[in-house]
Amino acid sequence: QAPLVESGGGLVQAGGSLRLSCAAKGFYVSINTMDWYRQTPGNQRELIATMDYMGSTRYFGSAAGRFTVGRDGANNAVYLQMNNLQPEDTAVYYCKAELSEERKFEAWGQGIQVTVSS
Repeated sequence: QAPLVESGGGLVQAGGSLRLSCAAKGFYVSINTMDWYRQTPGNQRELIATMDYMGSTRYFGSAAGRFTVGRDGANNAVYLQMNNLQPEDTAVYYCKAELSEERKFEAWGQGIQVTVSS
């Protein structure tokens, strides 16, 4: 089992919403920081949002004003709430976290497809 597991992707129409979750697995694993990326075929992986140690968030590009990152149940999961989705948001979305399990380490989620239809 991977240390980070993503869920919540799918297909929506333009203007709709999706909520992704990135969950750390293991009784002693907690999330310290979280970054969200997305990637489309032939393009670089794009940073769209960050959450720091204190829970402060930053949003980049077209994510600003539409996407929100926050804790999703104690310290073992983080969500990405995506509102007013547009076709150009179609991508595979990845979370990347600094985790703590007695010591700190970094991990990526497996990636999850979000598709927005016109």
